[in-house]
Amino acid sequence: METPGFLYSLNVIDLGIIIVYLTLTTLLGAWFRKNQNDIQTYFVGGREVSWFLVLVSIVATETSTVTFLSVPGLAFNPANGNLTFIQLSIGYMIGRVLIALVLLPGYFQGQYISAYERLRKKFDSRVQRSASFLFMLTRTIADGLRLFLTGLLLQQFTGWNLGFSIILMGVVTLVYTYLGGMQAVLWTDFIQFVIYFAGALVAGIILLSLIPDGWNGFLAVANYSNKLQWMDLSFDLKKPYTIWAGVIGGTFFTMASHGADQIMVQRYLCARNLNHARIALVASGLVVSLQFLLFLLIGAGLFVLANSGSWPLPDGIRNDQVFGRFIVEKLPVGVIGLVIAAVLAAAMSTLSSSLNSSASAAVADFYKPIRPGLSDHEYLSVSRFLTILFGFAQISVALMAWQIDSARSVVDQVLSVAGLTTGMVLGLFILGTINKRVSSSAALAGMLIGFLAVMAVYIPAARGSTIVAWPFYAPVGTLVTVFAAMLINPILKSSPTHQETRDSSGSPGHRT
Repeated sequence: METPGFLYSLNVIDLGIIIVYLTLTTLLGAWFRKNQNDIQTYFVGGREVSWFLVLVSIVATETSTVTFLSVPGLAFNPANGNLTFIQLSIGYMIGRVLIALVLLPGYFQGQYISAYERLRKKFDSRVQRSASFLFMLTRTIADGLRLFLTGLLLQQFTGWNLGFSIILMGVVTLVYTYLGGMQAVLWTDFIQFVIYFAGALVAGIILLSLIPDGWNGFLAVANYSNKLQWMDLSFDLKKPYTIWAGVIGGTFFTMASHGADQIMVQRYLCARNLNHARIALVASGLVVSLQFLLFLLIGAGLFVLANSGSWPLPDGIRNDQVFGRFIVEKLPVGVIGLVIAAVLAAAMSTLSSSLNSSASAAVADFYKPIRPGLSDHEYLSVSRFLTILFGFAQISVALMAWQIDSARSVVDQVLSVAGLTTGMVLGLFILGTINKRVSSSAALAGMLIGFLAVMAVYIPAARGSTIVAWPFYAPVGTLVTVFAAMLINPILKSSPTHQETRDSSGSPGHRT
């Protein structure tokens, strides 16, 4: 079935801009292929990347089509939309500082290419692979949903079939990621950051010029409609955008997504040293917060314009679709192509990072331990094959999302899926940093209990009966995992059959 909305045929100039952008991106990937001689270069760029490029890559990876289209939809929402989403950025900043101080040093104590290799040093290969598997599963689902939203946009702008739009975007992103590895990802992230930020800024300026009385008219209507409210002090745990959800949920979510998730940790590992990684991570929080504010203000501006009577919208249009409709109906020829390229750039930066990071986790955490001692060429070939495999998996998820066609905001879907498992993985890293020795079996048991706790709040929400909002999924998963493991640990130690072994790397092995 086709998603309800509107279809638009692009002007040949706009379509040409988009085709040129997609072609140059693919060629850039081919350019970097010549430098890919081993998995260190393919996955971590030879560990010689400047802090500025790492910073931009973090921000670009964090900014997808969800940010570009769905975040404005949160502020536009005629029912209760406003700027309260920005409260999450408070926790995002706190979480980044804690990561820089607590977790980041551990990643520079070895030649890691996967975040979960760190867990093998603290526990054993079972814990490493469990965390890595959760990352790959969650990333595939969440980024499949992002690809679905990107395909939806391309369908609206071109009139193409949604399934074809999804496959096209997935394949183009897969090609340049497959060819160029991490160096292609980093440099295309930089180019895509410039394009999508400039595109959003231009769209915002044009939007403001179309609002009656400009800035003053925007402030008058937005204030009257409560669109500029940015803080919610209520203690309602069912509301996703309150100050408490922002500070508590945002902090835990960021520590999990940026401190215990391969897609971000891989970027730190590309940096020249620990200090460069710290600067890039903390500074990225400020840039992301400013981005959130820009996109939310665009959403509020769209509401003001729609309610001015000069831009009528059809009944039943999704909030996620409003910004896309504005782009093709109100922007001039040429600018439309630029902004659509910007949206596609935001999507491709996240998707390419996801493919490369999933492949690196699969190689480092599963393939290399099973097949040690192979040549760099053989590992590189496997890495490229896995990149293709994860690309097809994400395309499949996007196609399934098309068939389900949920009316729920895509940004809520993506972030809630990410919150399901990232908290539990963060719990494992916290257990690995505390002084009290926790066995691998206790850590795995804690993670299982943490998963059950998160599912106990997620399943009712999926059925329309929310217990706690999605920002609290990560705190629930983290805290339950940590405390359950610490409670179970002495029980397992007292068992007469519970003895520690060592794995082949010399790290503490599993207990039997």
